[in-house]
Amino acid sequence: MKIFYMILGTISLVLGAIGIVLPILPTTPFLLLAAFCFTKSSKRMHRWLCGTSLYQKHLDSYVQNRAMTLKTKLSILIPASIMLLFPMILVDHILMRLFITGLLVFKYWYFFFCIKTIQAETAE
Repeated sequence: MKIFYMILGTISLVLGAIGIVLPILPTTPFLLLAAFCFTKSSKRMHRWLCGTSLYQKHLDSYVQNRAMTLKTKLSILIPASIMLLFPMILVDHILMRLFITGLLVFKYWYFFFCIKTIQAETAE
């Protein structure tokens, strides 16, 4: 299982890094998955990931305080919402559209009411 978690963690890390450049891929969920997988597979890889600027910039505030900046929240929510709108438009089934609408509402509710919003640190 350690090899499985290492491979999944590496793939998630790569997808998270690509997500920084491509707005279609959400960075934070992939980095969270990578951190989880590295914790299960290798303490050394987990320590390395936690020391990277990628982790510090995108995950540290969430892991430490269960909080995100508004920019981080929107960088997760907007691309994911756009991806959910495609099936909503293309599927001609009312129950599926209601399910996707419920998913969108829950996602925004969770991000804005269950995860604290913090101010971005300004460089001086």
